Amino acid sequence: MRLPTRGIRTVPGRTDRVVVVGAGLAGLSAALRLRGAGREVTVVDRAACPGGRAGRVERAGYSLDTGPSVFTAPELVDDALAAVGERLADRVTLTPLATTYRAQYADGSALDVHADPEAFAAEVERVCGPAQAVELRRYLAHLAELHRIQLPVFIDRNLDSPLDLLGPELVALARLGGFRTLARHVDRYFTDDRLRRLFSFQALYAGVSPFRAIAAYAVIAQLDIGAGVWHPQGGIAAVPAAMAAAATDAGAEFRYGAYAEQLEVSGRRVTGVCLEGGERLPADAVVVTVDQPHLLVPGLRPPRRPVYSPSCVALHLGVRAELPGQAHHTISFGDSWEQVFRELTRDGRPMSDPSLLVSMPSVTDRSLAPAGGQVLSVVAPTPNLDPRSGGNPDLDWPRLTPRYRDEVLATLEARGWTGLTGAIEVEEVLTPVDWAALGMAAGTPFALAHTFGQTGPFRPPTLPRSGPENVVLAGSSVQPGVGVPMVVISGRLAAERITGPVPA
Repeated sequence: MRLPTRGIRTVPGRTDRVVVVGAGLAGLSAALRLRGAGREVTVVDRAACPGGRAGRVERAGYSLDTGPSVFTAPELVDDALAAVGERLADRVTLTPLATTYRAQYADGSALDVHADPEAFAAEVERVCGPAQAVELRRYLAHLAELHRIQLPVFIDRNLDSPLDLLGPELVALARLGGFRTLARHVDRYFTDDRLRRLFSFQALYAGVSPFRAIAAYAVIAQLDIGAGVWHPQGGIAAVPAAMAAAATDAGAEFRYGAYAEQLEVSGRRVTGVCLEGGERLPADAVVVTVDQPHLLVPGLRPPRRPVYSPSCVALHLGVRAELPGQAHHTISFGDSWEQVFRELTRDGRPMSDPSLLVSMPSVTDRSLAPAGGQVLSVVAPTPNLDPRSGGNPDLDWPRLTPRYRDEVLATLEARGWTGLTGAIEVEEVLTPVDWAALGMAAGTPFALAHTFGQTGPFRPPTLPRSGPENVVLAGSSVQPGVGVPMVVISGRLAAERITGPVPA
């Protein structure tokens, strides 16, 4: 249940015409809610289709998602679609994954994370012993309680001040251990190192080592391990396509291949969005979803002393091979653990013994690959390009990429993806310099890290106090943060800054 959002700051004055800059998940979420509230909405994006970071490459019969590979919390997208009287189920077929992840370890063991808690507990008992299965049940209940407390107070809510957090929920979070380090918190439940890694690797999604992240980020595990993972038929890119189609049917206008070059300002307000080529779109309010909004919004102050998340090298592959026995999602852990986090976040070096996220959605959805083929996405965390965030701007990625790509593929071959390398027919490789070329700060697609000073009310708000009074922000770089569920929520929070809060 969401808390009431009375008293939040909203855009003053007229807000009839809204331009949304960016057709990613945050912009689409905002557009749906604004259109549902009766605003005239125009969405502009320099790409040829919706999706933003949730991109798509189609080649030689392979359909590759080039952005997020794990889809959780579909109810948030459904809620956005409901603003215009639509349902996600009417637009996209979602398949729940019975095995949400396969965890693969350096000692040769593997553990399947089942969506059904009792099946998961049985698997843990088989691999790690009965005592750890008992602790698993306790920990899953604990995650659900963390999520219940945190969602309405710390995540699904516009925050203008740390004082907004004061209340019994903050005390309850402290009592649940939410301000310990995540690694220490998980260690209180599990003695088996495999389970410790399984329930703490999610800190990387927040851009922080589990040895430095606060335990409140254990709630990320609730979204996938606790609440489940789905596959949208046609790939994750089908979700933003459905959102854009629903917004269009509701009367929103989309302008693709349109680059927002500057905002026209009169006094304290933006009066129009100027596109590359000279066209001007009049606006009473603007929602900006770009990764570095201060580069577009006049007078907007950038974050002070920002700390950015690690980046990644992403390999998106179309492979003419069956690769039998592999799961939809696999977390392939290396032997090293604490050391690789030091390499990523402090030393500015690629992981010497990489842990990888491998997704093979064609196991579930044969429409994504031709007969006898598979599609894979391989994400290898790397340092970003910002030395203040432990990154390394001196890594020569154009030179390093071919060798690093070969090392990642050799690692996968050694860990069971036999025959992968020689069967690649389609390939897209993205590195930190590619993310930087796409406008992502520090060359990372994971935006500002969720350090304590960049979390909750300390993260840039959706309605900034600097810059024009009628510019609202959404996306990974503002509240509530990084990840598909979070940016969908950010779109709703941004819309509420224009329309006022919706009933809880």
